[in-house]
Amino acid sequence: MRMKTIYVVMAAMLFAFASLAAWPQGNLTTVNGTVKDGGKPLAGVQVVLTFKDNGKTFKAKTDKNGVFSVVGLPRGVYQVDVFAATEKGENLYQDPQHPFTGEGGAADKIDIDVAGAGKKYSKEEVEKIKAENAKATSMNELINKYNDAQKAQNWKDAEDTLKQMVTADPNNWRFYQALGGAQMSQSEFEEAVASYDKGIQTAQQVVSGAIAKDPRNPDTDPVKAKAGLGSMLASQGNAYLKLKKTPEAVAAFTKAAELDPNPGLAYFNLCATQYNTGNTDGALAACDKAIAADPNKADAYFIKGSLMVGQGTQDKEGKYVVPPGTAEALNKYLELSPEGQHAADVKQMLAAIGAKIETTYKSNKKK
Repeated sequence: MRMKTIYVVMAAMLFAFASLAAWPQGNLTTVNGTVKDGGKPLAGVQVVLTFKDNGKTFKAKTDKNGVFSVVGLPRGVYQVDVFAATEKGENLYQDPQHPFTGEGGAADKIDIDVAGAGKKYSKEEVEKIKAENAKATSMNELINKYNDAQKAQNWKDAEDTLKQMVTADPNNWRFYQALGGAQMSQSEFEEAVASYDKGIQTAQQVVSGAIAKDPRNPDTDPVKAKAGLGSMLASQGNAYLKLKKTPEAVAAFTKAAELDPNPGLAYFNLCATQYNTGNTDGALAACDKAIAADPNKADAYFIKGSLMVGQGTQDKEGKYVVPPGTAEALNKYLELSPEGQHAADVKQMLAAIGAKIETTYKSNKKK
């Protein structure tokens, strides 16, 4: 008689690519500069940077080459003063409004010659810089709020904060990705699908160049956006599974595997989904791709081996014959996960097909 395949529902084994991540603050900069007098370096003079927003001062002294550096400054407009290295400390130079913006993610640079005038900025330029920095400060406050909610696993607050972040910056695909994750944590699967969809569309714009790359924002890097596409598609696939929309899940996992630079997990999700729906050929093909991408994925060997057992037939002598490689796949599972949740099933299948059960694996590895 035909052997009954040991089918186990694999939905719980699916893994999402993306986890909710904390964001660092991004409104600080470093200022490097030199102080000269008619081209001659001034050593030991004091440079004072006064933040126009709150009057906070940052100080540094020049070295023998007239070089100084100040780190950890909030981006914004400063008054720049240079004081002599004398007892009276005469004011040698003043620029009442100099913006430090961290342009391009690099340190700001300022070269001062006390024999000449500092660069002056128009009122419009200063107001524009202030507005940009106010926006950055507001976003940092939201990021801090989200990070606190995420740490406390308060997903409702995290979701509300992420919605504000999306409104403030609708061109950041990572915000949509995190929003989808927060909604998944609350079983809001329809909402998560929609959030991932918006994130996927936004990331595609970054990849295509429709959203320009900004060196100050790593999320505008096309390479990172492409990886994000794969991650969001995999997460969206999981959301579709929760909604029992298997064809949509398969489509999402397939696209994820095509896009992700490390597609092992995407192919495994596809393998497990096809397995659950009884698509043997599709599951085997996806399992082989998952194993090729990640040879240490134990559960991929379990699915492959159990499917191959199900493909066995009886010969004329009544012996159950399975496709070549079946025992190897099942024993590979035991090698990688000797005490895994499917170990007993694997041993049962090996015994049923008359194959040797390897018992030399002592490590308790589950990969």
